[in-house]
Amino acid sequence: MFKWLADKLSSKKHNNTLANEKLLATARHEPWVEVISVELDPADPGNGAFTLDWNDIFVARLVKAGYQGKNDKDIVDNWFKDVCNNVAHEVFENEMADPEKREAASRKDIGGGKASYS
Repeated sequence: MFKWLADKLSSKKHNNTLANEKLLATARHEPWVEVISVELDPADPGNGAFTLDWNDIFVARLVKAGYQGKNDKDIVDNWFKDVCNNVAHEVFENEMADPEKREAASRKDIGGGKASYS
């Protein structure tokens, strides 16, 4: 009957824990970043969004590593895009390394001693 209240309280507790973690990391001069939420389209779970939180030290480390942007949000967004691209590339490479998952390229003669591969 009061599940909605329990869920709300546990969510607040989780948010308080994250805020404390961020403060502690900042006090220790350590970078901190956390995924706060994930939103997925129920009709198309391949589409969604992540909400991130970070401290200034994390952004400073990204800038030192060469990330750029108009503001902190853009800098973190560029970093997160790199992370997502790296994950996608790793999954692709692992699939291509597995002979059972690899699709053979098809060759089509297009004349004049040339071929098209797909």
